[in-house]
Amino acid sequence: MEALWQNALFAVVGLSSGLAVGSAFVALLVVLDVIPRMAQLTRMFQRAHWFEGAVICGAMYWTCADFFEWRLRLTGFILPVAGLFLGTFVGMIAAALTEVLNVFPILAKRLKMESCLIALLLAMVFGKIAGSLFDWLLFRLLWQ
Repeated sequence: MEALWQNALFAVVGLSSGLAVGSAFVALLVVLDVIPRMAQLTRMFQRAHWFEGAVICGAMYWTCADFFEWRLRLTGFILPVAGLFLGTFVGMIAAALTEVLNVFPILAKRLKMESCLIALLLAMVFGKIAGSLFDWLLFRLLWQ
C-alpha cells in the first residue's frame, strides 16, 4: 500500500513539474516573441507557421527521446563542443528572459544593491554554475 502512495506522489510531482516547465516554455516564447522575430529576421513572415511547427516537432521529439531513453553516442571532441553549444543556448535564453522581465534591476533596487549590480549578476551566474556542477557531478555519479 505504501508503494502505491509513493507512486501516486511521484506521478503528481512529475505532472506538476511537467506543467511548470511547459508553462515556462510557452511564456518564454510568448514574452520574447521568438517565433515572430525569427520570421521577421529571415524575411519569411508569411511562413511563420513553419517555425511554429518546427518548435512543436522539436518539443515532441525530445519528449519522446526522454521518455524512451534514446541516447546519442557522442565521444571524443564532439561531446564537449555539443555541451558548450547547448549550455550557451540555455544560458542565452535564460538571460534574454530575465532581461525582458527586468528582473535584475528591480531585484537590485529592492535589495538596495544598485551599486553592486555586477556583483549580484556574477553571484547568480556562479551560483548557477555551482548548482549545475553539484547536480551533475554528485547526484548523477551517485545514482548511476
